[in-house]
Amino acid sequence: MPCCSHLTWSTNEFKEWAHQAQGVLPMQSTLPRAYLILVGYLTDGRQEDKEKSVDGCLYLKDSTGIIPCELLHFELEWLESLFLFPSWSYIPQTEQSTAGYVEILVDPVPVNLPEEVPDSIPVTYPAPAEPLLSSRIPCKKKSKLTVAGELARLGPRLSICQKTFFFLFLKCFTSAVWVPVLVQKPNQMAWHHSLRLGHRYTITGLSISSLKKSGHRIFVASASSCLLPYCAEQARELPLDSTWQGEYTQSSSLETAEQLSNSLELGVEGERPGSTKESKIISYEGTVTKVLNVQAGLFLLDNKVCLCLAYQQLLNSARGLRPGACVELIDVHLLQKPLISFPFIVLGACLSSMVVLKSFSRLSTPYQPPASSGNLYLQLLFRYNLGMPVYLWLVSLLETFEERFSCFFGRRRLLLSSTHQNPGAAEKFVVPLLQAVVPDREKARDIYNEILAKMHQCPLQKYLTLNPPCQAPSLSAVCRVAEQKSWEGFSPSQLLSPLEAQHMGSQELNRRLTWSYCTLSAESFQPRLILLGVLRVSSRSGSLQLQDKSSALPCVISHKDGSPFAHTALIGSLLQVENYQLVVERFLQTDFPSWKQLANLEHVREKKNSVYVQFYFEDAQILRAAEGQIQKALRSGSRSSFSSRKKDELETPKAKMMKLEDPKPDARRDENCQKGQSTAGTTSCVSHLFLVTQKEALMLRNYQLPREEDGEGQDLQQSFQATVLWLGRPRLWSHPTETGSLPELEETSCDGEEGTTRQEALLIFMGKSLRWFPFLHLDGLYRFIVPCCSDLEVFDKLCFPPVPAKILSRSSCPLCLPVQDTWHLQHETWISCLSEHQLAARSVLRGMNQRISSIPEVLSNSFTGSLVSFSGEIVERTLCASLKNEKPSVTLGLQKQKGSPLASDHSVKLSVSVAPGSPVVMDIYIAATYLQHLWGLLPGAKIFFQNLERKISRFHNVYCTYIASSCVTILSLPPSHLPSPSSLAGETSSPSLVFISNLQPHLSQARVLCHLSCVLTLSLQWVCSLCSSIFKEGRCTRPSPPCPSHTGVRQASARVLVEDGTGEAFVLCRNQHVAAMLGLNLLEWEALQNCVQNRGRVSIQHGEATGTGCVEEPEDFVACYLRSLCRSPLICRPILLDFSLDRKPSKILQPAPLQLRNFRCGEVEFVSQVGPRLSLLCLNVEEVEQGALSYLNSERIKRTSSHC
Repeated sequence: MPCCSHLTWSTNEFKEWAHQAQGVLPMQSTLPRAYLILVGYLTDGRQEDKEKSVDGCLYLKDSTGIIPCELLHFELEWLESLFLFPSWSYIPQTEQSTAGYVEILVDPVPVNLPEEVPDSIPVTYPAPAEPLLSSRIPCKKKSKLTVAGELARLGPRLSICQKTFFFLFLKCFTSAVWVPVLVQKPNQMAWHHSLRLGHRYTITGLSISSLKKSGHRIFVASASSCLLPYCAEQARELPLDSTWQGEYTQSSSLETAEQLSNSLELGVEGERPGSTKESKIISYEGTVTKVLNVQAGLFLLDNKVCLCLAYQQLLNSARGLRPGACVELIDVHLLQKPLISFPFIVLGACLSSMVVLKSFSRLSTPYQPPASSGNLYLQLLFRYNLGMPVYLWLVSLLETFEERFSCFFGRRRLLLSSTHQNPGAAEKFVVPLLQAVVPDREKARDIYNEILAKMHQCPLQKYLTLNPPCQAPSLSAVCRVAEQKSWEGFSPSQLLSPLEAQHMGSQELNRRLTWSYCTLSAESFQPRLILLGVLRVSSRSGSLQLQDKSSALPCVISHKDGSPFAHTALIGSLLQVENYQLVVERFLQTDFPSWKQLANLEHVREKKNSVYVQFYFEDAQILRAAEGQIQKALRSGSRSSFSSRKKDELETPKAKMMKLEDPKPDARRDENCQKGQSTAGTTSCVSHLFLVTQKEALMLRNYQLPREEDGEGQDLQQSFQATVLWLGRPRLWSHPTETGSLPELEETSCDGEEGTTRQEALLIFMGKSLRWFPFLHLDGLYRFIVPCCSDLEVFDKLCFPPVPAKILSRSSCPLCLPVQDTWHLQHETWISCLSEHQLAARSVLRGMNQRISSIPEVLSNSFTGSLVSFSGEIVERTLCASLKNEKPSVTLGLQKQKGSPLASDHSVKLSVSVAPGSPVVMDIYIAATYLQHLWGLLPGAKIFFQNLERKISRFHNVYCTYIASSCVTILSLPPSHLPSPSSLAGETSSPSLVFISNLQPHLSQARVLCHLSCVLTLSLQWVCSLCSSIFKEGRCTRPSPPCPSHTGVRQASARVLVEDGTGEAFVLCRNQHVAAMLGLNLLEWEALQNCVQNRGRVSIQHGEATGTGCVEEPEDFVACYLRSLCRSPLICRPILLDFSLDRKPSKILQPAPLQLRNFRCGEVEFVSQVGPRLSLLCLNVEEVEQGALSYLNSERIKRTSSHC
């Protein structure tokens, strides 16, 4: 416990002392007073441990022990003397197991008197002694010098290769000439505590030596040297004889440093970023207000200046540098804004700087000593000779890294420890970043030149303001920034084409705005963003996650070769990802009346979003591999035995720590810290190999677990199930590490027992076993491992039939096996990756594989299956209303209550093609309530769909729906250059040019050069945006109940006949395409629509026929104009038409023989055989210039001749 003792103070004096301390840091408490007497010897520790190198620290000792101490004033004669200490403070370390130290507040009272110094000493002054260092004449005599002078500079104590030393510089009394003195003997390390800048000293027994590396000549204190206070009456100058004579070289003095008082405000200069700046050398005195990072040597002075002591070795292991202490800094470097993100001005102490402790702290602030070894901050600083800007960036990276992941991997010393043979996770992370930033910093730091050179040189002399090239924030910050970026500059109008939006009703418009997304890469952030996280699996959502202390980020992982991600051994590993796609799914609740109000964000009622990341496993670096999950279970199982249904289940400290994986009130301990099975104190385990033949959706199912209170099951369980094929028999292993081989495959290949080798089972995953959902995939070989178990029948005992035995009529129906929470899943290999000696096992598994079809096969009329599996690339993702024949089940309704972001009456339509640009497209409908477990369904992604239900619509369209037995697997991620989802349709690539006679039934989109023959029908109308009734003269015409809407939406449709010489087709045009067909420009079209608005609706039909359109009044000039326009020869012209097939009930293509038909071109009439007229949907209309028409006709002739 920290305390202080002041024997000679009264209570009022102590209160006044404590009150002054609280004025410095009001939030800190002062040291409590203890009435204790402290008596002991002052020593430098040499007599206590002869094998230990003397570090220059001072200690207090008595017969009971020894403790470090710090003094503001020390005299050499106090060493090994007995003292009474009237005023002192005891400061414990933050680690309770280690003793603290004592701060001596006032000079101690000696119990015995020190020895007296000699009366008269012959001395040499620095002025005549300095030429001896410049002389190159070797000295033959072993003479010793006694030099007297004023202490001009005192270097820090350095410990290199287990040798401690320091330099001091004595200056002449009458000039600026100075000489360096090296002190390195163990009995002289205590000198450093007694030396005071500006005081005069005499040092005896000095010799001259030369440093090998730098060549500097210096005075060196010998073992017999003594440090004495200079006394003019006792000193007599000793003239040098001829042996000491040498060439004299005038020495230059150090530049005078700029002095700053305590009250000087340090302002940031307006330096241009990118320019090299010269640091200023100043002196400063301030109070330590915060220890920023003691391991990195960073302290905050006066809440405005950062003191960096990393370039020195910390003074006395930073003892005394507590908040509230006052320090004086002499000749330190002032660096203004060395790092863009660093908020403070920096004072850096190099090896020529002095840090003097002026007063101790009176506050009860803790003392945390820096690490004596394994300090990664200092190791990397000196290994790469970092400048201050890069070092501060390194500190910020390591601080964030340690804060985020120390809770996962134990003590931070384990995380930050570093050896070249086995670098730690933090070193693996930061070293490549440092090598990219400082590739030319290979030159080692020359500490002797930094201390002794006449012209000062050090790493702090010049610096360049650093804008960090990358960042690695917490995952909560990543999600927050991603959400901000996704909404920055967001406007609902970006999601819709203006040409389409103006014709949409309110319901369709708001539905199209409900769901959108944006993708962000590392380069989307400034600086570039690196993702770090521990790979975990959520037992509630069944999704992979990257996790740190702050949050969890769902992730989708794929392989570049298209194989699914199934590495169960990576759970708990620390990953670094630099190439990724950060996906932000945006959910809006809006009530826009029409497209005109899209700029008014008041109609946005609610905004939600979800963030997840997707990346390839090959782009991830494993910074720290996970400890074996089975070993964890073994350790927990060896402590005690717990039944799987025991009511009171204790948690290990590790499990309590890992609760942050699912930080919700109902979260239980981490799934990776499971208790063992029924056998206690054993390391044996039972395993069983199996092949996955089918995997079904994760959803709420009618599997009810008995509750512990009343034994009755009530709630539906989140679960999924998989059909598997057992391979071989269960095996007993003495240790889990022995399960690496696959002996079951050899047994399966030669064993002829059908019941053993081909036995199927339906695995049911509930509770914590949901964590295996993202790892189970079709055709994967897996192994269940039951830790701490020796019962080979453990799997059979838990099996039960899916229906009662009296109803069970087929023995081939697989048994159900609920997967236990404590079981571990281990992925072995894929069935396609078996080695040569294991290929025989495929003959046993023949016929077990599920049939995988192609999209053209599924679309074929000859296809008869109801459940289909295929792979394809998502071309388009659209939110639409639920299919009318699909009724949401009770299960889906309950699932909605658990937080599905979309309403249950919505579905997502995925348009999937075989390959990019393929005309064959399959539509897949997925109910919105399934989507909370389906990540990565984005345009451009390649997906494997399993067990979709194939259906045929009443329009004879083939489509698929996602059902309870379905499942999806992400095979490849969307390319990073994929266009934005808000891109307009006109910006996509042009479809291929075809002939009408060559159209295929399942062609999705194509282009044809054709001639517009005539307009068959035309309808223009205004409808209410809310109820779709006719909107006339600014109001809705619905009579009952009256509609309050005052917003109308214009709609247009036309049916035209086109031909290209090979066939004819009906084309249905809508909205803006009608204007293009009629050849009207924008102003003419707007004027026509305004005329229609007063009438509500205008329609005409070719040949004056009636029946479908509204009744036309004879005097209606708009109808007359449109009829005249449709009959005009200007309408009949060549056009370039983009289209898709229209499959209306009356337009279904029926087999029919070719017919002869007359065609006229000018005065010439042609006869040709043509097939039945197709029905097309217009996607785009372009006018054809004369040059383009000639080119396209020539291309048509070439293609026609090639087909003949």
